[in-house]
Amino acid sequence: MLASFFATFLIGLREGLEAALVVGILVAYLTRVGRRDALPKLWTGVGLAIGLALAIGAVFTFGAYMLTFEAQEMLGGGLSLLAVAMVTWMIFWMQKAGRTLKSGLEGGVDKALRGGVWALVAIGFVSVAREGVETTLLLWSMVQSFGESAEALVGALLGLATAAVLGWFIARGMLRLNLGRFFTWTGGFLVVVAAGVLAYAFHDLQEAGVLPGPFGAGAPIDPATGAVAVGWAGLPFGWAFDLSTVIAPDSALAAILQATVGFMPQMTWLQVIAWVIYVAVVVPLFIRGVRANRRPRATAATPVASSARATAAAATS
Repeated sequence: MLASFFATFLIGLREGLEAALVVGILVAYLTRVGRRDALPKLWTGVGLAIGLALAIGAVFTFGAYMLTFEAQEMLGGGLSLLAVAMVTWMIFWMQKAGRTLKSGLEGGVDKALRGGVWALVAIGFVSVAREGVETTLLLWSMVQSFGESAEALVGALLGLATAAVLGWFIARGMLRLNLGRFFTWTGGFLVVVAAGVLAYAFHDLQEAGVLPGPFGAGAPIDPATGAVAVGWAGLPFGWAFDLSTVIAPDSALAAILQATVGFMPQMTWLQVIAWVIYVAVVVPLFIRGVRANRRPRATAATPVASSARATAAAATS
């Protein structure tokens, strides 16, 4: 489905571009200070970080097949919760540290150059491993939520490849991109995606029996139908709604809604509550962070405007 492709493509692009920019800053700084001889050590660290991310993805993907259904759902739910935590932390970290990221990385390189070979390998590894592990967890959770569809996997790979190409162009000065606006818009998208991943995590944990829900013996039953209760009668461990007869779970519309806002035609009350609480808490904090980053620019522009008005008044006099 195009929706699953677009969602994982954008996630791969956003997360991959962050890593590409970090590597670009490190490479450019080593070149500027005349230490191109240290680049192989840096690339060794970057390669180890990429290898770690791939290894984690392979273990989660192939290791899960040896588990029981309940264990698979428990693993999927737990890793999805971890992915949501890491993505949320990274979004707010980028808001705070984005302006000092370059100087911080260059300072780390200076220390690493004085610390020997392994220090530079370590800074390359640490700078990329964080992004790599976060990307692996988030994309793995997204691909699982789409039923391991080929489109979702292809979208993720193309997003990462596009990020690598864009990062190379930006590092060489061949492309100019408003990174602040890019990360703001994609950060907002990631907040909504993370809410959907969180809801799906609760679904997995309920299926595994870790959390009470409509899949267990304690589910509320509708006396009229004998099925699990839907709506207010199902609160808190039944179905919040069931729109499967209106929106087919395997339809294009269902895939689009799940990829964008985390909506599923049939959702439990715990899923809905988790989604609402996450959005209600994180979205205002994200918007406040965006406004805080824009405020100094407006403040800095005020003296210029005042000076211009004063000059115009003097000219008129």
